[in-house]
Amino acid sequence: MSRITLLDGGMGKALFEAGAPFRQPEWSALALMEAPEWVEQVHGAFIDAGAQVITTNNYAVVPFHIGEQRFADEGQRLVGLAGELARRAAEHSKHRVMVAGSIPPLFGSYQPERFDPQRAPAMLADIAAALDPWVDLFLAETQSSVAEARASAAAVAEYGKPVWLAASLRDEVPVADGPGCLRSGESITAFVEMAVEVGAAAVLFNCSRPEVMETAVREAVSVLEAVSGAGSKVAVGVYANAFEPVSARGAANEVLSEHRHDLESGRWPDFVTAWLAAGATIVGGCCGVMPRHLVEIGETVAQYQNTFEG
Repeated sequence: MSRITLLDGGMGKALFEAGAPFRQPEWSALALMEAPEWVEQVHGAFIDAGAQVITTNNYAVVPFHIGEQRFADEGQRLVGLAGELARRAAEHSKHRVMVAGSIPPLFGSYQPERFDPQRAPAMLADIAAALDPWVDLFLAETQSSVAEARASAAAVAEYGKPVWLAASLRDEVPVADGPGCLRSGESITAFVEMAVEVGAAAVLFNCSRPEVMETAVREAVSVLEAVSGAGSKVAVGVYANAFEPVSARGAANEVLSEHRHDLESGRWPDFVTAWLAAGATIVGGCCGVMPRHLVEIGETVAQYQNTFEG
């Protein structure tokens, strides 16, 4: 079986819980601005919990969170700082850690209708250029439509590094009704086919509740086999969130979402095992997944691998 890669967890909630500067609307970007040492510290906590890939803390360095003017004036510097802090944390690790450069939604998470295809390319290009010196791969996160993900992939193509595309799924779609869909309503099949077309190294599903992930993974694996055959080299991954579902008309990170307390009681192993059995080879956590949860996820991954390799 393929080796399983362990991602980190959600930086925003982890910064908040650790005591870093944190408020709306800046969200996780505030620590970059006022106390960047906290960012490196939280990266280190996820690495200590077993993360093999950490993601740069520039998700909120976008106009939606820091405003148009501040993004124009300071965006590239802050994104570059996020890359430098992640690289520094990775270099201090006792095990090999890769750095993924976050390519975030520019106009609000979960809101595909706000995506502006005219403005996006230049803004995405600035983010990619600032990250490139520091990262091993690019991770377009919480992409809510095929067009958004395609634009993100185009922005990083010139750097020749692996591109991972992560789509956010509608939380309210009952699992029993099938594999679900992106926040835009577009199918998982359309997303995966686009990812193959642009040469993505991995397709992932993130920032959605754990319950909708398993069938999405199965659908992605099926599409990849249909497009590329059983030997497809495109990996499939999951990093779910740990907060109460956001309605289709709501935006993520507009408020501090309520944490799901039921996920504190040992439920991660069942979810993670199901994702791995469905074909995922990359797993981790998104918003609300702390280092303590990542330890549990990592232990599940190790047990799963040992079962098949032993």
